[in-house]
Amino acid sequence: MTQKTPVMRKCISCRTTYDRNNLLRITKDHKLGIMLNQGMGRSAYVCKSKKCYTDSKLQKKLQKALKSVLNPDFFDIFEREIANYQ
Repeated sequence: MTQKTPVMRKCISCRTTYDRNNLLRITKDHKLGIMLNQGMGRSAYVCKSKKCYTDSKLQKKLQKALKSVLNPDFFDIFEREIANYQ
């Protein structure tokens, strides 16, 4: 039997490579908008460390990675989702 290698992705804040299951995925769906951990489309990954998701430059990095402008209320929803994962 062949063993599957884990899918690796890079955190946009700390630029460290992790297994995809250990990261939060933020996706820009062309019909549904910005979603967390679901949907298809352009995605950016953020690790679950406090240093990364409280980064002051995270909003600008997400906007650049997703190639769109984020609503200010998105970060309120994002912080509540982070609290669920801790």
